[in-house]
Amino acid sequence: MIRIERSVAMSGLALAMALLATPSAQAAEMTFFVTSSGPGKGADLGGLEGADAQCQKLAQAGGAGAKTWRAYLSTQAADGKPAVNAKDRIGKGPWQNAKGAVIAKDVADLHGAANNLTKQTALNEKGEVINGRGDTPNRHDILTGSQPDGSAFAAGDDKTCKNWTSSTQGAAVVGHADRQGLRDDEPSKSWNSSHPSRGPDGGCSQADLKSTGGDGLLYCFAAN
Repeated sequence: MIRIERSVAMSGLALAMALLATPSAQAAEMTFFVTSSGPGKGADLGGLEGADAQCQKLAQAGGAGAKTWRAYLSTQAADGKPAVNAKDRIGKGPWQNAKGAVIAKDVADLHGAANNLTKQTALNEKGEVINGRGDTPNRHDILTGSQPDGSAFAAGDDKTCKNWTSSTQGAAVVGHADRQGLRDDEPSKSWNSSHPSRGPDGGCSQADLKSTGGDGLLYCFAAN
């Protein structure tokens, strides 16, 4: 009898551990997240391909790796290559976070005033809230290189840290994941186009991104 009870107890423990190790069904349905970390080289993401790979890697760890993931990033026309709009890279929607909350139903909704992207919904792939204004450290600056409508900036002034290949000179436009800033204005509340990066290293280093309230984080979307 003791042996049977011990066997049942061990089986129960094994089942509990298996459940803990298996990503939840809700996590598997995740189609949007903010990265818990960046590649670690400031705004040098290895271009769009490197940024997409970071999204894919973290999605896999979060239990949603079966989908094709894209970083919400624009690039500017350069070296004979056309600009790329962030809004054109992310599929059609709808998108939901790791807790099942819908962020937006489509691209137009995402870039409209009624989207549901807030500090409480802009979760990372683990379902955790990203530190925002008032938290230590503040990590609300998310790299986008985009205008408010999700399109790329014109060629000329660098808005993408040389199309996500520079960790020194340049600038990258960021959005505020918590929709808060120093002022009560539209840029401060913008999730995707708040201000350019800056700092003593030239504007694109990891230290520069941290100095203005960021950490080289990205928005990731499952492209349908």
